[in-house]
Amino acid sequence: MSYQPVIPLGGLAGWSFLTRTREAQAAAFDSGARITRDTAYFEAKIGEIETAEQLVSDRRLLRVALGAFGLQDDLDSKAFVRKILEGGTQAEGALATRLTDTRYREFADAFGFGNLVGARTGFEGFGQQITARFRARQFEVAVGEQDQSMRLAMTAERALPDIAAGSASDETKWLRVMGNPPLREVFERALGLPDGFGQIDLDRQVEELQDRAARQLGIDSLDRMADADMRQRLIERYLLREQVSGFAAQTGGSVALALLESGSR
Repeated sequence: MSYQPVIPLGGLAGWSFLTRTREAQAAAFDSGARITRDTAYFEAKIGEIETAEQLVSDRRLLRVALGAFGLQDDLDSKAFVRKILEGGTQAEGALATRLTDTRYREFADAFGFGNLVGARTGFEGFGQQITARFRARQFEVAVGEQDQSMRLAMTAERALPDIAAGSASDETKWLRVMGNPPLREVFERALGLPDGFGQIDLDRQVEELQDRAARQLGIDSLDRMADADMRQRLIERYLLREQVSGFAAQTGGSVALALLESGSR
């Protein structure tokens, strides 16, 4: 039986507990039989893979490859995954670059099948890089099975530093956030954006996110999310609003509002 993460409480208390115990819990999870078997197989076999067709034809390899990028739900969509990989990210109109979800671009770029240099599967250390990502993502999935809000908070903690450190414009960085469904959910909830926000004009979405982030988080650009304290502020606000949502359903809006106001001081 695989290890199941322990999260005895929800909200900020649960996040604090997970933060304190995360290293030990992740180690216990990583030592599980299935994770151990899957990662060992991937590291042993991936160097033999030269084409996208070969990769999608091996379900065990594909499970790790997709899982490393949070795309495990596409495991049975072999034709789609193959097209993503073979198109790469460098050719004009490549499918991975046209999809809203930026995880597909990261996936295609990492394996390199459709790019000029070609497959990166034989590069030294490639297998270990992918399995490290896979372990981290699978632990997040397991945490999400206990408490989905904790999984999303972990996603924000992991993904935001790379986005913040990039050389792209602030608008482009916000588009990357919006193109990552878990990150988008964290920001929309933390900033109190309404249902249907994603239906308005894309430029207007960026402007609204920038405006609310400035007013509620005190940041003038996403570059600030490179700072751990700033990420913690975002996560705390997200988790507080998740608590508010739960309290509102059980006890009414006045108690929920008081909780949010006290947590924001």
